[in-house]
Amino acid sequence: MKAVILAAGEGKRLRPITSSKPKPMIPLIGKPLLEHTILGLKNAGITHFLVIVGYKENLIKTHFENISNKLKIEIEYITQERYLGTAHATSYAKEYVGEESFLMMYGDILVDPEVFKEVLKKYAEGNYSGLISLIEVKNPQEYGIITLDSDGLVSKITEKPKPELKLGNLANAGIYIFDSLIFKAIEKTKKSIRDEYEFTDSMEILIKELRGSIVGYTIKSHFWNDIGLPWQLFEVNHHLLENLKNQIIGNVEDNVKISGNIYLGKDSIIKSGSYIQGPCYIEQNTIIGPNAFIRPYTSIGNNCYVGMSEVKNSIIFSDSTIPHFNYIGDSIICEDVNLGAGAKISNLRFDNNTVKMNISGKVIDSGLRKLGALIGPNSQIGINASIMCGKKIGQNSIIGAHTFVNEDIPPNTLYYQDSNGTIIKKVNHY
Repeated sequence: MKAVILAAGEGKRLRPITSSKPKPMIPLIGKPLLEHTILGLKNAGITHFLVIVGYKENLIKTHFENISNKLKIEIEYITQERYLGTAHATSYAKEYVGEESFLMMYGDILVDPEVFKEVLKKYAEGNYSGLISLIEVKNPQEYGIITLDSDGLVSKITEKPKPELKLGNLANAGIYIFDSLIFKAIEKTKKSIRDEYEFTDSMEILIKELRGSIVGYTIKSHFWNDIGLPWQLFEVNHHLLENLKNQIIGNVEDNVKISGNIYLGKDSIIKSGSYIQGPCYIEQNTIIGPNAFIRPYTSIGNNCYVGMSEVKNSIIFSDSTIPHFNYIGDSIICEDVNLGAGAKISNLRFDNNTVKMNISGKVIDSGLRKLGALIGPNSQIGINASIMCGKKIGQNSIIGAHTFVNEDIPPNTLYYQDSNGTIIKKVNHY
């Protein structure tokens, strides 16, 4: 069986993380999200892939061109020129899969690899036109809800149903298997009120007009996350680190305390006086310490430097520097970020309420008591700057020394306090 992975979107709700890379290329303990997925599918027996690409597609192509032979897989690409919905994206796969059944999924999902084996087994057990994976949700009114009949087949698909309808809590988990009948259904699909070709409409056409059957498979005991919001990256990072095996390839100096499982990559070094609490992942050519404190659930990329500072439950991308007397808690630091000495990130409100974040112009409650900041790629933070919890700093921005940041900073912004304490903001300062 072949796999088709939809990976063309921009991931706007994850900005500034996705300002320099598509969402499937977000690094998670040494591998992009998409590579985790492809490895899981390969483990289930799939070695031929079609990736539907778009936004910053060359980053995806270059990465997998470099490693596809090593992984013993074959990958083809098709560029989605216009974003007209999931059904439109899936239609690109018609010639690639031919008359065979195929697995199709969204490229921004991380799931326990055992799910792939189970959906393939479930599909093979019956004479179905398709399979849809499902996940139980607590707030069905915010999802497309799938109703199954007594035989476990899809009977109804309802977008964001009102609670009083009591249609259950099984939401679409974004992993499917279909035979070629789905392409006939897509051809019959009309644009929705969102001016897109909706895949849920195609599935209903397959069932009601083409008399096909779609069996439901519910993910119950396995990890699943669709990474729709920035703080969901912490959930994924936790899951991956929980399964981390202890492996120290780099160098550890004397007088270093390590507890729990850690991965230390080639040519990385932990200097004297440092304390590392696992689980923790540190990639290649990275220097930790001296006298650094790295707390659990921290991932640090290649070519980083963390000096006499404290980092807790954070994701730090490659080529970033956290040198002296910094505190980074519950935060995501993108690549090529430099923090000046004494710069700190707040991760807890004084009133102990949950932290909210502005996502695409809408303030959303993270549900987390502790949530730090998102700092976009190629940004610089001046000495003794203070960044409040839940704030985002856009890519290519500069925060001046001793500056208090209590708002989101747009990309390409020079943001500082003058001698009178007045905030000066210069966008597109280059």
